[in-house]
Amino acid sequence: MFTHHDLREIQTRSLKMQGWIRQQTFSPENTKTLRRFSSWEVSELILHMNQSTFRGRMAADPSLPAGLVEPDGRQRWFTLEEVNTLRRKLKVKGKSLMPPRPKGRAFRTAIANFKGGAGKSTVALHFAHAAALEGYRVLCVDFDPQATLSHSMGLTDVSEEQTVWGIMARDLVRETEAANNAPAAAASGTALPRRTIPSSITDLGLQNLRIADFIQPTAWPTIDIIPSCANAAFVEFASAQYRHLNPEWSFFAAVSRYLDQLPDDQWDLIFFDCPPAIGYQSMNAVFAADMLYIPSGPGYWEYDSTTSFIGQLAEALGDLADGFQGALPEDGMTLPKAFVDIRFLLTRFEPGNDLHRAMQDAFGKVFGDKLAQHPVEMTRAVEQSGRFLASIYEMDYRDMTRETWRRARASFDQAYDEFHDTMLPHWTAMGAQD
Repeated sequence: MFTHHDLREIQTRSLKMQGWIRQQTFSPENTKTLRRFSSWEVSELILHMNQSTFRGRMAADPSLPAGLVEPDGRQRWFTLEEVNTLRRKLKVKGKSLMPPRPKGRAFRTAIANFKGGAGKSTVALHFAHAAALEGYRVLCVDFDPQATLSHSMGLTDVSEEQTVWGIMARDLVRETEAANNAPAAAASGTALPRRTIPSSITDLGLQNLRIADFIQPTAWPTIDIIPSCANAAFVEFASAQYRHLNPEWSFFAAVSRYLDQLPDDQWDLIFFDCPPAIGYQSMNAVFAADMLYIPSGPGYWEYDSTTSFIGQLAEALGDLADGFQGALPEDGMTLPKAFVDIRFLLTRFEPGNDLHRAMQDAFGKVFGDKLAQHPVEMTRAVEQSGRFLASIYEMDYRDMTRETWRRARASFDQAYDEFHDTMLPHWTAMGAQD
């Protein structure tokens, strides 16, 4: 017979192995660090300049970052901070190299699906890194207690108070206090019943935390994250209790209310990595999102799971619209929830696999122009990136053949570029409405 004591013992052994793996993956200080980028990468793949033009600009302007020349080669290697300085200072044919940034708040994308292994964390990680290399400032929100995105970003010591659970508990207390202090309804002369939050929650002091207290830096200087951890798994149980304490609490809008308090100009793009289930955390993610991105593997069971996910998400959002209509304050959040766009993205795709091509055709017939045209291909480099908790952008092409690395990067570049081209008109329209 096995009890929770046996599970705890197994976890302890696993944590020891986890520590060893991190030592092999991260720096000797057990801290993830971001590699430098070669002048070839910077010119052709990041700034999209001819190499000879780039070298000429560098030689002509000694005020530009010079990078670092390694002893065993002639290539110059630049930090991301140096790359961004080059981006700000250089122009090509008189045009700025800075990415387009509509006015208004950051654009929010939820990456969600039922099925584990669909590639949600992989897509979130690569889109965040691709956006940072394009010059955007990125905020990631890890809603998944498996915390794959947080670990891949280098965060390994996270308490549950620093996660989405902390944001939701903070929101519960603040929203309950606001309702208790609200004047009686003008029409009826009555007020909602006073709700009491037990000291076990209020004594945590989460309601007094500042907005920035939940946000942590990563190894990438222009990427921050609201992390997750295994202990945050109990948020589904806790949130059910919280709803019992205050049935009027619009639990699904907690993260949206939090994000609305962020400065508009601090980040450009926000990516949500959602858990493989529809629950309190995932509903917060989809409600706060502007666009919904749904990754799926190219098999029948993934197609079946994606179909179920769409149906159950539609039902859940419908229930919220019916049950909470009129309960939200007049501050931009409305019901029913509407997305500016929805996209489906095939992952782990093998172009030479007949079944994968057949399923791509089936996805296309069902989802039409909502299916992204550029799937994420499965390559050896992509497999390695998953094993080492790193994106293809973080991997040094010298650790494999350049062609293998470049093919994997090209797949993610195309997927990200299609995301960007889809997202930007919606973001521009949102800014025009502000």
